[in-house]
Amino acid sequence: MQLVNTNNIFAQYVEKEDIFNDKNTLSSSFIPQKLSHRDVELQQLSSMLAPVLRGYKPNNLFIYGTCGTGKTICAKFIINQLQEIVRKNGKNLRVVYINCKMKKVADTEYRLFAQLLKELGECVPDTGLPTDVLYRRFFEHVDNKATELILILDEIDTLVKKVGDDFLYNLTRSNQELKKSHITIVGITNDLSFRDNLDLRVKSSLSEEEILFKPYNAVQLKDILYERVQGGFKEGAVSDTVLSKCAALAAQEHGDARRALDLLRVAGEIAERSGEMLVAEKHIDMAQQKIDLDRVTETIRGQPSQSQAVLYAIIKLHDKPVSKGWVDKRLLTGDVFNMYANICKANNIKPLTQRRVSDLIGELDMLGVITAKVVSNGRYGRTRDIALAVKDDMLNRIRGILQERLGN
Repeated sequence: MQLVNTNNIFAQYVEKEDIFNDKNTLSSSFIPQKLSHRDVELQQLSSMLAPVLRGYKPNNLFIYGTCGTGKTICAKFIINQLQEIVRKNGKNLRVVYINCKMKKVADTEYRLFAQLLKELGECVPDTGLPTDVLYRRFFEHVDNKATELILILDEIDTLVKKVGDDFLYNLTRSNQELKKSHITIVGITNDLSFRDNLDLRVKSSLSEEEILFKPYNAVQLKDILYERVQGGFKEGAVSDTVLSKCAALAAQEHGDARRALDLLRVAGEIAERSGEMLVAEKHIDMAQQKIDLDRVTETIRGQPSQSQAVLYAIIKLHDKPVSKGWVDKRLLTGDVFNMYANICKANNIKPLTQRRVSDLIGELDMLGVITAKVVSNGRYGRTRDIALAVKDDMLNRIRGILQERLGN
């Protein structure tokens, strides 16, 4: 039945041709039937988790790699296949997946175990119980019948930074207390030095195996995009040239397949909104600009007030005419600290020490919003030579966010 209503603004979209076939196929969370260029890693994962099929506890497993290298999707792919064969063989297996970057899910030990219990079907209040009560209820729930529990903690480094690593020790040591069941931890992290920062007793109790996912190259990314395009776009909507450009741009971003998929999907949306049924290279350029802008501005919005104040101090100094202490719009840590202190005073924020502000400058450098080069002042010590690293349109957006939060 056709919907025709000239008074409704959405009527124009009812019969409009769609450039997409299934946009979900272009999502980084979509799990295809085949994962290209990860055969070795999938074989490693399967061999490490295979003891479940014989009723044994697998070793704890940590998956390392930079963003967009397929860590999460490969883990989910293998777990899906493991659950399928477990069901056929009448074994007991439970799998719980937690994204540790999700707010109000894994930012305290209490919320972590409350979420774990909810995933296992037991409701608990968001607050109010002692943490040790949640631990006990969780382990009792796991051990109420013989089962293997695989606990996947994605972005586990974020959780450890927030709550420490005691929970890892408690989880690993619990296997000595459980009578019927076992818990296997699968940790996924972008931090290649994650294990180095753990407490010695945690390292000792983990007894983990490790898999490293290397970044994709441009050729591999193009293969991945080609496979997704077959289901994601209408036939002929994306040319080989466009795929090559997407892959090349993502390869520059540390071989990030997520970045490549986002570029292609957003480029398709831009083309469709322009009334075009072919994705062109210009749409890729526009998509890259939009994604970069959205990523940076959302990151700034999510920063703590102290980090926002430090960045705002840098921007306010950048906006001033060239004066003493500046070399080609660059400034030193001391300049930033003085401006930061003024911003804190105006907003009733307790200022941090200059050393801590220097740390926050380093974090902003890692986010790619500024560059902060450490320079030596001889016997006067070392400082940072700081400059903004964003284009004018992005800078204007960031300035507006910070002005709204911290005033003029």
